[in-house]
Amino acid sequence: MTFPKNFLWGGATAANQIGGAYDVDGKGLSVTDITTAGSLNEPRYLTYKLNGKLEKTPAVPGAGLPEGAVGAIDPNSYYPNHVAIDFYHHYKEDIKMFSEMGFTTFRLSIAWTRIFPKGDEEKPNQAGLDFYRRIFEECKKYGIKPIVTISHYEDPLYLSEKYNDWQDRKMIDMYVRYATVLFKEYKGLVKYWLTFNEINTALLLLNSFGNDDADDAAYQHAYQKLHYQFVVSARAVKIAHKIDPDYVLGNMICGVVDYPLTPDPADVLETRHVMEKNIFYCGDVQCKGKYPTYAKRLWDEHNVHLDITEQDKKDLAEGTVDMYTFSYYMSNVIATHDVSDKVGGNFSAGAKNPYLKYSEWGWATDPTGLQYYLEVMYDRYDIPIMVVESGLGAVDKIDSDGKIHDDYHIDYLKQHIEAMQKAIDDGVDLIDYTTWGCIDLVSAGTGQMSKRYGFIYADRDDEGNGTLKRRSKDSFYWYKKVIESNGEDLGL
Repeated sequence: MTFPKNFLWGGATAANQIGGAYDVDGKGLSVTDITTAGSLNEPRYLTYKLNGKLEKTPAVPGAGLPEGAVGAIDPNSYYPNHVAIDFYHHYKEDIKMFSEMGFTTFRLSIAWTRIFPKGDEEKPNQAGLDFYRRIFEECKKYGIKPIVTISHYEDPLYLSEKYNDWQDRKMIDMYVRYATVLFKEYKGLVKYWLTFNEINTALLLLNSFGNDDADDAAYQHAYQKLHYQFVVSARAVKIAHKIDPDYVLGNMICGVVDYPLTPDPADVLETRHVMEKNIFYCGDVQCKGKYPTYAKRLWDEHNVHLDITEQDKKDLAEGTVDMYTFSYYMSNVIATHDVSDKVGGNFSAGAKNPYLKYSEWGWATDPTGLQYYLEVMYDRYDIPIMVVESGLGAVDKIDSDGKIHDDYHIDYLKQHIEAMQKAIDDGVDLIDYTTWGCIDLVSAGTGQMSKRYGFIYADRDDEGNGTLKRRSKDSFYWYKKVIESNGEDLGL
């Protein structure tokens, strides 16, 4: 079992989780910039003013403000993304370290508000365009191919306020203008583009991980938001191909495998329905160009009525993606019966799988689930696949000799690389693996720095203290060996 000759190896990040410099060089505020720190047991909060009063509400990745709210920064709260690991001023050092590992690709996102500070300007912010050009040129210098996410949980705050988190069709025009600028500006520097990060979280976080109390209004909001995003994604695909036929466009799904807890037919059917809603729904529209047959059942369950035009349907059909990309961290168990053995943690809850081990944050380590997911999705869509996020969040300790022995990261990644090998051997056209958080970053779910994924340690803690100095972990040298051998040498 071997990886293809031109397989892409690298790591993945997001602008809001590494960039920092949140108010530098003309950047506007994004929704993430008003998101506080959290912890394993305390949620992150969005802070805002409603009727002149400072308030907060638990933050969910990818979600916007309550209707009528105006985002505000609370002087008594800590916002870890304001500085993050200051990639804005360290990108040359970081990309050089990526090259030392042998990266052939680097997944990153562009901060929408660096290009259009409010989101609705006629002309882009030149300083923002120049910044990303410097990044892409630095990647080119080392032979690293960027994979660029256009929107990664970082909507402009102004647009989120004005259009109630994608509840207005005008958001389509705002995104199209933004994406078109990127496609034209970085032609020749970027080949791979992802339209949205983990687009399915709009649904996934409504009814998964123990949160079953979302009302019909919440589902109406989520499905309408997704429809406008599907349409704009399809339009972006068509625009990109017109600007450069060599561009390769992908969707991006938060990939979670669901298993029935028992062979009870009720558990099995419920598991299929959960997968249809949380995983297949978004993949089917973006890869097949139309809503699936079960969509009506999903809408009817919550009295959803969408604003869909004939032009929308035409766009969806004509703007299917070129590749399927997804994140994978864990699997879940579905039960229609009461269960006593439950898991709880960072966006995880429900029945515990007795055959799997769980991390400190309540996520099940399940490499077989990755193989299963790859084989199901390739069979379903028959287009190239990228695993664009995968990793283990854990607490790192610096030994007295200054080294970081993170065997747990190595073990997790080794198991998942072996699972990918098996899927490739079974016929899956897998072309890329970019591990999540190749350098330590702010956790999207908890806002912590102590939940570390990276091969590179960034000296910053959960309270914002630290020098930001970078240092290589044991996994850095291990991954270098993996890449050099194209996945054949996975030994310690």
